[in-house]
Amino acid sequence: MDTSPQDGVVIAAGTVRGTQSFVHVMSQTWKHPSWTTLEVLWRWVYGIPVLLILGYQGTRILNTVSLNTTALKEMSILDAMGSAKTLAEAMVVLLPPIEHLMVWLAPLLVLVWVLVSSVGRTIVLRRVDSRLHARVGTLIVLQAVRVIALLGSFALWFAGMQWAARINVAGPIAVGNEPNLVGYFAMAIVGTLGLFSLWAIASWGLSVAPLLAMLQNTGVSRSFAAAFHLGPLKSKLMEINLVMGIVKIALIVLAMVLSATPLPFEAVATPQFMARWWAGVTVLYFIGSDFFHVARLVAYLELWRAYKEAGNTSLR
Repeated sequence: MDTSPQDGVVIAAGTVRGTQSFVHVMSQTWKHPSWTTLEVLWRWVYGIPVLLILGYQGTRILNTVSLNTTALKEMSILDAMGSAKTLAEAMVVLLPPIEHLMVWLAPLLVLVWVLVSSVGRTIVLRRVDSRLHARVGTLIVLQAVRVIALLGSFALWFAGMQWAARINVAGPIAVGNEPNLVGYFAMAIVGTLGLFSLWAIASWGLSVAPLLAMLQNTGVSRSFAAAFHLGPLKSKLMEINLVMGIVKIALIVLAMVLSATPLPFEAVATPQFMARWWAGVTVLYFIGSDFFHVARLVAYLELWRAYKEAGNTSLR
């Protein structure tokens, strides 16, 4: 189904906030469940085989190493230091085979993700608006750049967590003092949320470039150049991307709350019930996340068309 600004998102240049149009877009996306269905489908076409592969490889590794399963089962949140020591001992055994596996499996999974996501995103966007051009090759390159940047942000996060651990845990233990667990978790939470928000603010151009390639039928370099030269539209796209980051955090918090809901009911919360409950919550989280991914793309599309049709000559 085609969409256009006349469908309800009427945006005179500079008069409507990006989030105001986003509210309408969410309603519009809700009325077209096929958009979200296609998004879920292509993600699960990738995700389900990956889970099966990781499950198989994980089981194989567990069967080839010697773990202290008794100590792992007896871990308690009330004994944080004892649990940390048990996990550290388990990691010493598990990390070498995991690292050996990831040397070849991780690049393969990233490559397949880039290919599948480029095709899947093309299908979804052309379902939203059939006037868009199919630029799968261009999207593959643009998606690869975005994935590399995302992996770089994960590397930065991991380095930050190691730094916080050295300051609050390893450092005090080395001189015979108690570790500052409160300080570590405070730095971990603030650092994670800060980096998450920074990515949401700074990565909008990487998300818009593939859409512009399909809108304007352009290649990689011109799409990137256009993504960062959108004039007054830039602030509205950045605003939507930041809202999406907040929504993502809210979905994670909601999933955590739902995951813990049955715990007080011991008679019902058997291990089998909890496994099914957590699986259901995980599926709902992914569906909700996919819905908002589609809504963000539709919002980008309608804002761009509205500004262009309003005669905004700064859009290129």
